[in-house]
Amino acid sequence: MPGVEVKVEGLSKSFGRANIWSDVTLTLPPGEVSVLLGPSGTGKSVFLKTLIGLLKPERGSIVIHDTDLVRCSESRLYELRKLFGVLFQDGALFGSMNLYDNIAFPLREHTKFSEAKIADIVAEKMEMVGLTGDEKKLPGEISGGMRKRAGLARALVLDPEIILFDEPDSGLDPVRTAYLNQLIIDLNAQTDATFLIVTHDINTAQTVPDNIGMLYRKHLAMFGPREVLLTSEEPVVAQFLNGRRQGPIGMSEEKDTAQAERELAEAGELAGLPPLKPQLEPSAGLPERRAVARRRERVESMLHTLPHAARDAIRESYADEAPTGWMPTVDDDPTTQLPVVREDSVDPEGRHRLS
Repeated sequence: MPGVEVKVEGLSKSFGRANIWSDVTLTLPPGEVSVLLGPSGTGKSVFLKTLIGLLKPERGSIVIHDTDLVRCSESRLYELRKLFGVLFQDGALFGSMNLYDNIAFPLREHTKFSEAKIADIVAEKMEMVGLTGDEKKLPGEISGGMRKRAGLARALVLDPEIILFDEPDSGLDPVRTAYLNQLIIDLNAQTDATFLIVTHDINTAQTVPDNIGMLYRKHLAMFGPREVLLTSEEPVVAQFLNGRRQGPIGMSEEKDTAQAERELAEAGELAGLPPLKPQLEPSAGLPERRAVARRRERVESMLHTLPHAARDAIRESYADEAPTGWMPTVDDDPTTQLPVVREDSVDPEGRHRLS
């Protein structure tokens, strides 16, 4: 059974007078891996906490299994939270407990399983994340990467349908991040759960997800198939993916238009987007991700609505496995391009936002 679909409509969150983001609308497809990008301070972690019901939005809905988490009873919300597994930035392990007891904790709190069954489940999840043999170690005795994996094993013990990752690469070097990215893909192949990853790591965004979203200017500027954002020539996307100073993103917030244009003029011609990298596949010996076939069917149905560059990238990725008889149709003609445009795609200053 695939992970559950998560449908978010018109979600808005503020702390007092400070608006964090407004009118966030997206659907996490069941069983697929999605990534949420954005400059620091744009409220990505706040979005995860709102999604799981730890924070209450001012407006909007979050629908899972035909239930709106924003408006349901506390008892129903408590039950729905069991559908989620969460990997926090630091693993959020109890320092006084060894890894076995940390991972067993949700089972002891939320089930009536015998200790023998708990032991079997903990052993299974520790093997999945490569921690077999480390059961007696304390969090302070292991590396940051091992703490992440232990936190991930704990997030898996209740067999969640939705797994949230809050900056899983935080504090890890590029090599450990690469190992963790492969582990995420491997776990998705084994569980078919719905994954949402908040990250700043560009390599993660380029190689892991089926879908990518980007929070910018207090709105969800874009969400869709990974190829849409990774081939977008919007200045904010190019700046973020290239990790450069020139562009609309400033140190603490977005720059004004005049400053951004002046910097770009002074810099002259800048390199475009990084090359599109292939998506990671499960490790040898693991099953294929079931989400891949579902995603292909979904993406092909919306192909005619996507920008030219995204269409080309999608066609190229499927070139060697295109189904017999699948040919470009009249809807694929460049003259019929239908970019995805939100009704609120013009900000208060009259500029078009990403859509």
